[in-house]
Amino acid sequence: MSLRPDLEAIAGAIGAGSRVLDIGCGDGALLANLRDTKQVDARGMEIDGTCVERCVAQGLSVVQGDANRDLADYPNKGFDYAVLSQTLQTALRPDLMLDQLLRVGRQAFVSFPNFAHWRTRSALMLHGRMPVTRAIPVSWYETPNIHHVTVSDFRELARQKGAHIEREWFFANGSSVRAGVNLRAEFAVFQLSR
Repeated sequence: MSLRPDLEAIAGAIGAGSRVLDIGCGDGALLANLRDTKQVDARGMEIDGTCVERCVAQGLSVVQGDANRDLADYPNKGFDYAVLSQTLQTALRPDLMLDQLLRVGRQAFVSFPNFAHWRTRSALMLHGRMPVTRAIPVSWYETPNIHHVTVSDFRELARQKGAHIEREWFFANGSSVRAGVNLRAEFAVFQLSR
């Protein structure tokens, strides 16, 4: 099974035999990949009960939970990596979520749609409406996104939280973006430590 570009970047950076907690693991694609290719002790948390059932049916260790409150039950540095992919923008308090990620994992991966992408900007400027794009695939009233984060916003949040950015990846149209990322990247991935 092919992974989304953000998940592929994360999977490539995780070492064999690591302990990983994937928060908001969805269908378990990253967990299954890590389990099968790197013999990772892969665990997940997902709010959607249907997704949890699908993960468990694949033999994945996934519990149903709400990361906004349930991450507090996990021990400090209980995992080598905590992963939050395409979920930060749905958190009630992304700043507190980042604190929890860096508490439970020695390192954290965070990926999100970049709301400063030029298509988003132009839709707002030219049409005065929230866009529907590859990164934001549903109308504003259907989306679970409650915080619109940009690459620059996230870098500033990491700085304020005393998090060190180990690595970063940016994607548009499934390809890597290297320059002008706040304008050109549809998705961002950050690897952090504290």
